[in-house]
Amino acid sequence: MGNAPQIKKTVTLTDNETGKTYEFPIVDGSEGPRVIDIRKLYAETGMFTYDPGFTSTASCESGLTYIDGDQGILLHRGYSIKDLAEKSDFLEVCHLLLNGELPNPAQKKEFNHLVTMHTMVHEQMQFFFRGFRRDSHPMAVMVGCVGALSAFYHDSLNIDDPKQREIAAFRLIAKVPTIAAMVYKYSIGQPFMYPRNDLSYAENFLYMTFGVPSEPYKINPILARAMDRIFILHADHEQNASTSTVRLAGSSRANPFACIASGIASLWGPAHGGANEAVLAMLNQIGDKSRIPEFIARSKDKNDSFRLMGFGHRVYKNYDPRAQIMRDTCYEVLKELNIKDPLLELAMELEKIALSDPYFIEKKLYPNVDFYSGIILKAMGFPTNMFTVLFAVARTVGWISQWNEMIQESSQKIGRPRQLYTGPVNREFIPMDKRK
Repeated sequence: MGNAPQIKKTVTLTDNETGKTYEFPIVDGSEGPRVIDIRKLYAETGMFTYDPGFTSTASCESGLTYIDGDQGILLHRGYSIKDLAEKSDFLEVCHLLLNGELPNPAQKKEFNHLVTMHTMVHEQMQFFFRGFRRDSHPMAVMVGCVGALSAFYHDSLNIDDPKQREIAAFRLIAKVPTIAAMVYKYSIGQPFMYPRNDLSYAENFLYMTFGVPSEPYKINPILARAMDRIFILHADHEQNASTSTVRLAGSSRANPFACIASGIASLWGPAHGGANEAVLAMLNQIGDKSRIPEFIARSKDKNDSFRLMGFGHRVYKNYDPRAQIMRDTCYEVLKELNIKDPLLELAMELEKIALSDPYFIEKKLYPNVDFYSGIILKAMGFPTNMFTVLFAVARTVGWISQWNEMIQESSQKIGRPRQLYTGPVNREFIPMDKRK
């Protein structure tokens, strides 16, 4: 789990009402802000903390991902996201997140083989799809199908068995893209495409998504590399809403397939996984570069409901380190496909104006990873309702790595947030015949 936290100092809290003082340890991680250990706060003071959204609360220890939002830093197991996106592939990043180290050649070959051997789903899964309407939202089908994996693979549900946890991890990383491709095929009425063992992870996903039985599917290496890079950039992102959901579900000792399904459900929320789709909608709403000043002015107006999507981030108060990589990838894809996308030109102009505007500079509203990813996926042929599904495919390795880390924590216990109760107290029950 990385370096063990070190207790360096204590902080003293004083209750002004009673005059009592309490001391709590200050814990240092290997990076990031110091943490006040308040696990004994209620026992010693009879009080809770109040932190809506848990924005100032560390809910766990983790050695997977480190983010410094002020500096625009994102590290996986100590490696920068830029190095990983430019110098490795997605399965190498999967190995890193799951096992803590980049694989050597022999380990990489074995890891790739194990993922490849698990890409097929149980044949009965195809009948499961028939229960969904064809116009169902793909994320609704993803939640159902991934959760249903626990009904097909009973031999990897014992979370106390390290071997079964490992098998479950491989199955999820391998089968979620297969399910995602099946979701797309089902929605457009085309036959499911079985995975091919001779293709890479990204190539196989594109083949299952866009290939048809009636003719050979030609692999485009530029698009495959772009898809692989998109997966890398979304593989993990610390304790976000969906990851926290997976950990909370896992804390009840739910099986891994159910936990990942809960993460997919959380990701479905438009405030989390649907941001790139919202960027496209915003660009279409603006329509023309001449209207950018109008919409920038509207975004500054607190009384206007319009929001500039794709700028700013809950964590990053600097340029999202993934955004530059995504922008370069966007150029590569559009050049390869020979697409002159007016939305890209609009996005470039919007970025240029926003980054030179004192308001956005002061508010530190920089472009984030979602600003460009929607344009790339649209160019590659994905409908907008599949964007969040692709996010789920990429994030599955982060979720299962976080879940596996949590299961092994000696301090792990069921999640049970507390509340600040503001409702009525001690109300007298009034019989029905006496209520007015």
